[in-house]
Amino acid sequence: MDIAKIGEFGLIDRLTKEHKPKNASTIYGVGDDCTVLHYDNSEVLVTTDMLMEGVHFDLTYIDLQHLGYKSAMVNISDIFAMNGTPRQMLVSIALSKRFSVEDMDAFYQGLRMACDKWGIDIVGGDTTSSFTGLAISITCIGEARKEDIVYRNGAKENDLICVTGDLGASYMGLQLLEREKTVYYQQVDEAKRKNNKAAIDALKNFQPDFAGKEYLLQRQLQPEARGDVLEKLRLCNIRPTSMMDISDGLSSELLHICNQSNCGCRIFEKNIPIDYQTAVMAEELNMNVTTCALNGGEDYELLFTAPIGDHEKLQELAPNVHIIGHVTRKELGCQLVTRDGQEFALKAQGWNPLMD
Repeated sequence: MDIAKIGEFGLIDRLTKEHKPKNASTIYGVGDDCTVLHYDNSEVLVTTDMLMEGVHFDLTYIDLQHLGYKSAMVNISDIFAMNGTPRQMLVSIALSKRFSVEDMDAFYQGLRMACDKWGIDIVGGDTTSSFTGLAISITCIGEARKEDIVYRNGAKENDLICVTGDLGASYMGLQLLEREKTVYYQQVDEAKRKNNKAAIDALKNFQPDFAGKEYLLQRQLQPEARGDVLEKLRLCNIRPTSMMDISDGLSSELLHICNQSNCGCRIFEKNIPIDYQTAVMAEELNMNVTTCALNGGEDYELLFTAPIGDHEKLQELAPNVHIIGHVTRKELGCQLVTRDGQEFALKAQGWNPLMD
């Protein structure tokens, strides 16, 4: 169905009419000029992300349902990174005429799946037209008690440095998708060059080689915000001293924490958690797997520091939590200790959306 047939408000009604509020703090959601929220004895957390087609995602290899899910999760992750609880979400999209009503149904289905997982209300947003592809802007609103909020600037000397899950898998998933995309277009170009109509028709059924790499694809196309680990930390009475999520790469995020906390760090290569499929893919592509884990980005795992006195409790949370190093004095710098005992200064080589 052409979106123009139902118009902006018809589309908004179609996409949101089934979403009923789950939180008492949602007084009034979609349908007026503003969303009305009410909080007692808590701080309001707000985060927003913009995702641009051709910069943050490629519709060659991500469908709109997965894109909706991922768009929501990357914002939910920011609320968790402050030790907060996500409550509401606003979704704005700019789209061209190549998208149908059914396309937006799929996108919102993914959004709702992510929001339902964490009990989040979709309470509004905006829609408009675009001449340059799909643009998505999402704002997530959460809450936390003042004393529970964790900032980036609270790391202390001798604190333990921890990460959740494993690192580098999402980046390897992206490399896998890009490789298969390149293979496909090379075959298309070759068939066109030879004017081989049968080969061109056969490529309509092109099957990328993803066998044994399913975990990498999942980490890239369907990331999960780690609210589950926050719950485990709270049950163990562990309060991080600083925290953020890993969107641009471990090295970049760790340097953010050290800069804002006025400290240094030492992390150990042998302690960085890497999945088997990540290591195999890095070897296939002749890439250094540690470099991928340090700089790949889009893992959406939590990076946090915790008091050294919590060492035993943190060890009990493995494999959900891994201790990879410790905080040092600022003058000692930020160092990576390799498997053979050499030390190298960490560099912020993660993804920068404003650089080519």
